[in-house]
Amino acid sequence: MLRAVLYDRIEREARRGGAELIDEWDRSPESTIWVVIDDESAEDEAELLANRFGVHRLAIADALRERHPPKIEPFKDSTFVLLKGIDATSTSLDFGTIQLSLFVGDRFLVTRSSGRSVSTEKVFADLESGAIPPDSSPANLALILCRKVADRFLPLLLAVEKRLEEMEAEMLDKPSDELLAELLAQKGDLKKVLRILQYHTQVFSSARSDTPVHLEGRQHELTDVQEQLDRMLSLARLYYELTDDLMNGYLSLSAHRLNQIMQTLTIVTVIFVPITFMAGIYGMNFEYIPELGYRGGYFLLLGAMLTVVATILLVFYKRGWLGGRPSR
Repeated sequence: MLRAVLYDRIEREARRGGAELIDEWDRSPESTIWVVIDDESAEDEAELLANRFGVHRLAIADALRERHPPKIEPFKDSTFVLLKGIDATSTSLDFGTIQLSLFVGDRFLVTRSSGRSVSTEKVFADLESGAIPPDSSPANLALILCRKVADRFLPLLLAVEKRLEEMEAEMLDKPSDELLAELLAQKGDLKKVLRILQYHTQVFSSARSDTPVHLEGRQHELTDVQEQLDRMLSLARLYYELTDDLMNGYLSLSAHRLNQIMQTLTIVTVIFVPITFMAGIYGMNFEYIPELGYRGGYFLLLGAMLTVVATILLVFYKRGWLGGRPSR
């Protein structure tokens, strides 16, 4: 299915329709057109782009590939912009992506995506409603669309900040394996966001320094997209570092609690080892043990055990191992 908006500069009139507007645009050199390609076969898309708009075959090949990093590449008759956007169903960091291709010419803008593009639908609706001026140039429309694609990452990143605060409270209150698993998953998702945003940032940074012919005169719009990408890249890096810090804090807290448990077990072991040794000595089945014949031997041994235990506890307390203040 093809959707199109044709703007006649002479009559100052915008018309909406389908493939029939391409013929009208072809006959009217004073008109501009935006064509949105949805659910067309690869062969039909390639034929339309090559024969009607003169798009270079290499740009068409890159647009039809399932995976390709973002890029902005100038050709003789058009500039090819390839973006990686968030798919329509994603509402969290565990999102899917689509390939969004823009072909920007002097008089045309053609967009196609590998799946439903919320950003394209929003800009197209704004153009139809008049929220975007109908006489906007193809380059201007393309950069507005680029900004919308970039903006879709923002609510997902802002949701991470709130969740990070909640996870920090949970970590201090009641750490669990589920929390650690969520932190690991979030770290992986943020790494994916970082990779995508870094690609886009590099692409638009290069476009600002060496602006393609079909985007000339749109330096402010390019800067606007670049700055938005920079802000979100900074946010993604910050949240990635905070997630990493929370993971390290979780592991450190777990190690600290394990050390406390081991310290308690060690104290119990140290207390019982000497008295167990003493009980073992007098529990041997030898007939001649000197103290066995002593009337108060049992009580003396119990007293010796209690003295050993009290001495060990006192030493541990002095060293702060039982919560006391360590001695100097």
